[in-house]
Amino acid sequence: MLRTISTRLSLRYSTARPTSVAFVPRLGVSYYSSGEKPAEEDDVFLRIKVQPIERKGESIDKKRARLIYQSRKRGILETDLLLSRFAAKYLKDMSLKELEEYDSLLNELDWDIYYWATKNFDTSPLPKKWENSKLLEKLQDFSQNKEKEILRMPDLKNYWLKE
Repeated sequence: MLRTISTRLSLRYSTARPTSVAFVPRLGVSYYSSGEKPAEEDDVFLRIKVQPIERKGESIDKKRARLIYQSRKRGILETDLLLSRFAAKYLKDMSLKELEEYDSLLNELDWDIYYWATKNFDTSPLPKKWENSKLLEKLQDFSQNKEKEILRMPDLKNYWLKE
């Protein structure tokens, strides 16, 4: 039995990998707000990002549920706390257009969203796409935590109940 486990582990962690890449998500390359490809030596500004899935015919309730999940499960605690609290407060009252804009914002990289929301543009410049966004302005205002609340993940019931 020990030999079987050892063989399975060695197969699992061997360097040989299948050559099929059918399961690999579509990757795209995006650049900072200038939209132009940076010079070869400026590859720090090159970003690799998974292209978002196009969702056609998604009902508004499914969209809200998905956006709640995506706001709560980002992977970076700072962004999780910021977006989950923002979604709990504003998502239930957003129009379809605002939901689509919020969906587009959630497709950005986590640290970029955090830096844009906290107005730290030296670390991550704000793309032109988001310069006149009312939603981002609302998120920036919300991130200041003017009520001085203790930050924690809101309960799920807070997303659906209208006050």
